[in-house]
Amino acid sequence: MNTLSLSHSNSCLLSSSSSSLFQENPTVDQWQKLKQCCKLPICSSKLRGTTIKASLSFSSTNASPALLSSETKTIFEKVQPRPAANSTPLTPLNYLERAAVVYGDCPSILYNDTVRTWSETHIRCLKLASSIASLGIRKRDVVSVVAPNIPAMCELHFAVPMSGAVLNTINLRLDANAISNLLQHSGSKLVFADCQSESLIHEAISMFPSHLHRPILVLIGDDDCDNSPTDTVDCCIDYENMVESGDSAFEWVRPDGEWDPITLNYTSGTTSSPKGVLHSHRGAFLMSVDSLLDWSVPKQPVYLWTLPMFHANGWSYAWGMAAVGGVNVCLRRVDALSIYQAIDKYKVTHMCGAPVVLNMLTNYPGSKPLKTPVHIMTAGAPPPAAVLGRAESLGFMVSHGYGLTETGGLVVTCAWKQEWNHLTGSERAKLKARQGVRSVGFGEVDVVDPESGMSVPRDGATMGEIVLRGGSLMVGYLKDEEGTKQCMRENGWFYTGDVGVMHRDGYMEVKDRSKDVIICGGENLSSVEVEAVLYTHPAVNEAAVVARPDTFWGETPCAFISLKEEVAEKPTEKEIREFCKARLPLYMVPRMVVFKPDLPKTSTGKLQKFLLRNMTKHLGRL
Repeated sequence: MNTLSLSHSNSCLLSSSSSSLFQENPTVDQWQKLKQCCKLPICSSKLRGTTIKASLSFSSTNASPALLSSETKTIFEKVQPRPAANSTPLTPLNYLERAAVVYGDCPSILYNDTVRTWSETHIRCLKLASSIASLGIRKRDVVSVVAPNIPAMCELHFAVPMSGAVLNTINLRLDANAISNLLQHSGSKLVFADCQSESLIHEAISMFPSHLHRPILVLIGDDDCDNSPTDTVDCCIDYENMVESGDSAFEWVRPDGEWDPITLNYTSGTTSSPKGVLHSHRGAFLMSVDSLLDWSVPKQPVYLWTLPMFHANGWSYAWGMAAVGGVNVCLRRVDALSIYQAIDKYKVTHMCGAPVVLNMLTNYPGSKPLKTPVHIMTAGAPPPAAVLGRAESLGFMVSHGYGLTETGGLVVTCAWKQEWNHLTGSERAKLKARQGVRSVGFGEVDVVDPESGMSVPRDGATMGEIVLRGGSLMVGYLKDEEGTKQCMRENGWFYTGDVGVMHRDGYMEVKDRSKDVIICGGENLSSVEVEAVLYTHPAVNEAAVVARPDTFWGETPCAFISLKEEVAEKPTEKEIREFCKARLPLYMVPRMVVFKPDLPKTSTGKLQKFLLRNMTKHLGRL
């Protein structure tokens, strides 16, 4: 059984199934050294922040000692791995070195007029890592990034951990107060900020209490921005100057062990309270390899960044593209026109995105069948079958999966069977809307009764909680030992909080978040099923169904809907309800329909149902 040892010094800022060790901060001399190197204004204040360290002890055999003879034991002991030869820590950072050799002259990054090769990217990451280390950043210190899908974001996924630090990518759509809280919670020592987020980060850092040291700001420039540093925070450094001043011969800092933390990712907050998720080098390696294998990604794909890299490190493809020598097509703004233009210009072969991206592409007035097929992986919320069908009719080859920030990427995918190709379009879409089976490299997936822990029947109807276990799961939540224990149980399973069913063929289907299940007169009602019907209405653009208080039934379904702009005749609430009555049991039909221009979503396209539930409280009880 795996056990993590914990150690603390000074103040304890990390409580989880991982461990923490807080070391002293860099000296003034180290700051002066970088000041001379980069020829930039560097403050000499002593940084104080979070340093994270984990150690692991485990049994190397899963066989009971009583079942092994003394002779067998002796033979087994002789073939135990020797540390220097075959115990190299697993890490996705090794992909970059290999890519520089195998794909050195091939394009790695395309962005506007910027074209870089894998050899150039490797050198830039080494130089950037050396400059980060010269700032006094030590092993397991937290370095934050607030940026869209631009080249710097690709580079920082390698450069930050190559310096020994822990990468913390932050949702750039958060407000200043939320970002300030995350920076304080993580103990970030250094913040890389996109030029368009500069004022936001200045405001966030200005909210720090006086007793906390403020992190240094590095500004990532762009031709459309005013890149002049300001003095409103401790320091402001230019990103390209850091790259240029770095050492290309830098010996990057390899992890002491594969359980060392590589990233700190905060959940998207669909249930209102983000948590800091720590992932190890081992988990990131396993997730990235598994993602490539399970999706059958070939060598040198052209990958369009429509999925935010700050969301679970782009489901691990931020590292994975280096493993296969892929082309990272960066996209600052994600909208239907920009996506279609990029697909046509760069001959895109692969992309990822939440169902909201599929919906946006299929509802775009200027959409037309693609010249060549584009593989698109979708996850984050159960995609309505109607949306899947429309996407495939345009030439998108849709794959569907399931994962969480805590898994580091997609660990359940709807593995397609050849015999399904002969089904009708609607039948195929219905099958593809299921999340599926565990990915090739993941451990186990099950749907269990939350009280007994027993597997639910494989009948496609009995709902239970989805549980997981596998190598890519997080180390734990930062500063939340209790939260870690609640989801990572002693029985060896991670409890997701998602409600699902297991079909007879062994394919799992998500029905809802546990908090989103509507209990109407004692009946459990899946909001996802109602939403799937609403999406088949020709006028509906987006739909979300939540519980509304009811004095008699306890709760009844309330539908929030946004309509397509091009619809000439808008449907009424009564018409929507009648549409549902013809397709659903009466108790599942929304008792109220609320029309809104847009529905609240996270930056990754997930509907924020907790906000909609709050709205229903102001609608009053029925």
